[in-house]
Amino acid sequence: MEGKAPIMRRSALAAIAAIGSASLLLAGCSKADDNTNENGTKSAGANAATKGVVNASDKKGGTVTYEMSDVPDSFDPGNTYYAYMYNLSRLYARPLMTFKPGPGDEGNTLVPDLAATKGQPSDGGKTWTYKLRPGLEYEDGTPITSKDVKYAVERSNFARDVLSLGPNYFQQFMADGDKYKGPYKDKSDKGLSSIETPDDTTIVFHLKQAFQEFDYLVATPQTAPVPKAKDTGVDYVKHIVSSGSYKFQSYEDGKQAVLVRNENWDPKTDPLRKQLPDKIVVKLKVNPETIDQDVMAGNAIDLVGTGVQASTQAEVLTDPAKKANTDNTYGGRSVYLAINTKLKPFDKPECRKAVQYAIDKVSVQTAEGGPVRGEIASTVLPPDIPGYAKADAYATKDNKGDIAKAKDLLKDCGQTSISTNITARSDRPQEIDAATAIINSLKKVGINASLKQYPSGKYFTDYAGVPKFIQKQNIGLMMMQWGADWPSGYGFLQQILNGKAISQSGNTNLSLYDSKEVNDLLGKAIGTQDTGERNSLYTQIDKKTMDDAVLVPLTYFKVLLGRPQNYTNLVSTAAFSGQYDYLNIGVASK
Repeated sequence: MEGKAPIMRRSALAAIAAIGSASLLLAGCSKADDNTNENGTKSAGANAATKGVVNASDKKGGTVTYEMSDVPDSFDPGNTYYAYMYNLSRLYARPLMTFKPGPGDEGNTLVPDLAATKGQPSDGGKTWTYKLRPGLEYEDGTPITSKDVKYAVERSNFARDVLSLGPNYFQQFMADGDKYKGPYKDKSDKGLSSIETPDDTTIVFHLKQAFQEFDYLVATPQTAPVPKAKDTGVDYVKHIVSSGSYKFQSYEDGKQAVLVRNENWDPKTDPLRKQLPDKIVVKLKVNPETIDQDVMAGNAIDLVGTGVQASTQAEVLTDPAKKANTDNTYGGRSVYLAINTKLKPFDKPECRKAVQYAIDKVSVQTAEGGPVRGEIASTVLPPDIPGYAKADAYATKDNKGDIAKAKDLLKDCGQTSISTNITARSDRPQEIDAATAIINSLKKVGINASLKQYPSGKYFTDYAGVPKFIQKQNIGLMMMQWGADWPSGYGFLQQILNGKAISQSGNTNLSLYDSKEVNDLLGKAIGTQDTGERNSLYTQIDKKTMDDAVLVPLTYFKVLLGRPQNYTNLVSTAAFSGQYDYLNIGVASK
């Protein structure tokens, strides 16, 4: 899934470089990290939330505030594809399965949510059956049924002309999924025939091929129930019917959302949620520096998990007391440059390889915030995703690029110079800085790229994720950050490399890569029961993709989160890109 890139200010680049050695200290937690803060409270220490739950508490009351510098793609659980929204949506939308709150890799543990148990596979992994917990109700007291889960999957995957923002795994893998027109065009009550609901508590998925990681797929918010009678398509976001511990009190598009306790949520049906705060406020379009101030004051959480700004980063890394309230962790994500394989001359491998060798990755890493923000990358898969194998198909001395080799490849491509455009998100200064560093590298070899900036909220729906748009606008290069939809090679690779995942809007295979070999390997992998064999296939896919040079790995993403002291139950989880698990955050006693 797409993760929100950390944000920095250009003016702070010098400060980041100056404290590069200090940033390395965040790899561990020392006695010096355990400091008393300005408000007189003792910190748990740097990286404490990557190792356990900080400020564990069952105290009820108060308001938890989340802040964001832009707007999310959507609060609709069936129409979102950002890690932070997958995380937040669990408060009001319960999927069949979810991830257990826990530090680091412990957070990758799958547990039943709406379902009573994990899925029961049959037919070699082509059929999966789930039973719902008894006594489940919506916020209005009406019962939640298996038909509502079926409908939620249908609307989120089979009405791409209406809801295009989420992934389309179900559409790709359900039997007869290519024939079903979706619930807005199909006015019958039957729906997709390959999803059966023999009774109100049973749902059966029939797939066209074996899918050995299907429990991960039903952990997406697309399986959170939606009552058909209350669905208003794209406008459902204005009146979402809660199945979780919180419900919407108000929603102002582009401004804020306020959630309050769902009085019809029953803890007897939910062993995961605690329903601690009285209110949850999500503030949108907040100045990034203001977010930092609020987080470090202990009064807000950076919703998207961007981490502290560059100016704040310099401040916290040189102040032991402030550094003690930070968590630096991998996020199962990579930052990369997608190359448009359908746009001339990048349809030729030699031109794409010229880009690979031209880029000074150290300058990109510096622009992103230094080693504390990410390690220099050379593979598609990051080190914390199964299937990763150390490799570097386009190695250069000190990762600073090879101008001579890039120019030779450009000649082999039949070019002496190339004019193209590169995209970055306008509300992400750090991504803009990284793109600028790439532009400077490419210019040295004769590739002249102009920067085009587009807002995050529409990056995939209107711009980089629209194949016709990028062709028309001569966009050959696109900044991208990607995290695993679930912690496996398939969960990371499918939506960015499979040709079948390419869509006309909301597309995340930005390279428009459609390799029969890679498509077949992905299909083989997901049907392979043996985990070791499956992971070796992911390694092969990584190698083939790099041999074809369809994207340039830049950094293996790391995040430096500010940890607000006034909140409880803070734990950084690998399941949601290193963000804090939002399920049970509460407010501490003042």
